[in-house]
Amino acid sequence: MTLDRFYPIFDNADWLDRLVPLGIKLVQLRIKDATPDDIRQQLRRGKAVCDAHGCTLIVNDYWRIAIDEGCDFIHLGQEDLDEADIAAIRGAGLRLGISTHDKAELARAQALTPDYIALGPIYPTILKKMKWHEQGLDRLTTWRGLIGDTPLVAIGGMSIERAPGAFEAGADIVAAVTDITLNDSPETRVRAWLAATR
Repeated sequence: MTLDRFYPIFDNADWLDRLVPLGIKLVQLRIKDATPDDIRQQLRRGKAVCDAHGCTLIVNDYWRIAIDEGCDFIHLGQEDLDEADIAAIRGAGLRLGISTHDKAELARAQALTPDYIALGPIYPTILKKMKWHEQGLDRLTTWRGLIGDTPLVAIGGMSIERAPGAFEAGADIVAAVTDITLNDSPETRVRAWLAATR
């Protein structure tokens, strides 16, 4: 299964209800600071809207709930890997994406044969405080050479205007967050992303 080139990430199922019907085919639900019950309800809502629109839902971090709710794809950061039961995740048939920032993390990720590897932040990001400085496009090209056929996701400070450079540097997929959620018209921005990446 080929993953779509446009990969928006949202922090609430409300965004999925609103924007997935526009034609998004790959989306991540990255919920922070919520109760287990709230997370479960949001995953159910997100899965329902994604199933209805032929969109692949990727769940950030909450792999136990994702298994319970019949989701089929999760994303884990390096800290998440410390506590995740990879055998249980694979045993449940979940596909797996992993964040990387340096070559040690990349080696760790590759040892788990993930379904994609993400590199970031490519550009400075306002989304979260990170110890990693911007990676730049050259690092994407380096990663491309190191990971073979594994899909490569560029994340961090990405915009429609920056996406062509990321694709040229070797990314297969570009992830976007604030470029959409902080836009005056998220719907218009999503439609523009879809037009630019299809």
